Amino acid sequence: MPKALVTGSAGFIGFHLCQRLLADGYEVVGLDAMTDYYEVTLKERRHAMLLQTPGFRSVKERIETEGVLQARVAAEQPDVIVHLAAQAGVRYSIDHPESYVNSNLMGTFRLLEAVRATPVDHLLMASTSSVYGANTHMPYAETRKADTQMSFYAATKKATETMGHSYAHLYDLPITMFRFFTVYGPWGRPDMAHFKFTKAILNGDPIDVYNHGDMRRDFTYIDDLVHGIRLLIDAVPERPEDGHVPEGDSLSPVAPFRVVNIGNSEPVQLLSFIEAIEEAIGREAQKNFMEMQPGDVPATWADASLLQSLTGHRPQTDVATGVAKFVAWYREYYGV
Repeated sequence: MPKALVTGSAGFIGFHLCQRLLADGYEVVGLDAMTDYYEVTLKERRHAMLLQTPGFRSVKERIETEGVLQARVAAEQPDVIVHLAAQAGVRYSIDHPESYVNSNLMGTFRLLEAVRATPVDHLLMASTSSVYGANTHMPYAETRKADTQMSFYAATKKATETMGHSYAHLYDLPITMFRFFTVYGPWGRPDMAHFKFTKAILNGDPIDVYNHGDMRRDFTYIDDLVHGIRLLIDAVPERPEDGHVPEGDSLSPVAPFRVVNIGNSEPVQLLSFIEAIEEAIGREAQKNFMEMQPGDVPATWADASLLQSLTGHRPQTDVATGVAKFVAWYREYYGV
């Protein structure tokens, strides 16, 4: 039975990934600090569900604490590590940058040091589409430069990519970074747009629509994302012997390191996304149109051809289907 260590296992994505790994026969060690960035009860219920499945163990620890990850990785000897633990949120990073230094930078550094001491078959780490920042050439491809981040959150995630590459090069550690594109679905975070919109519409409250609705996002349903991660676990990058990298591949010429987009490859207007929520709920939203917020970008759009080339998988759940599933979960979970 292969063993996986998943950091951030009580989070939105971590919870779904752990479920998938358990279903695939993995022993899973889930590590989460249960921070109060959003309601801890939601995280606790996710972990409680995972604990009902044989093969899952939970550990409550902070990844940035010196020695914690090094001791944990050495004790568990996992085959694979999927690093999802991070301080999320573009807007929150404007007023609370220090928490991003601690969780995203220091936490990732501690993990890289732990894997250097106890190597694993494959280390996969979460990045974000936000690293593309002010890039205007779309769809976003992994091989294009991403040096104009618009938020400190995005800057820390780009930094973790660079940190990962250096460790992959120096210590021959196979590392894959995956960039998420606006993930949504059941058990999502309360600070995410689909969650806030659904809550407000059901309560009869107005919703804030930024940039007057003139925004496009590459909304990616959670099951598509998790399937992509699961398949990437088996797509272990190898250092090219001659430094040659096939066209379109983000594989480093000097390290067993690769960056991969996981997105739906179909940008959707924000107002169309809201319409899908209205349709699922059966009620029209009261809209409060606002200016673009600091740190936001007007559009995201993934080129997912590398993911498809490596795994044969291409996310394809349409917004109407994904939103309907989320609204159904929300109604059941909150008894609405």
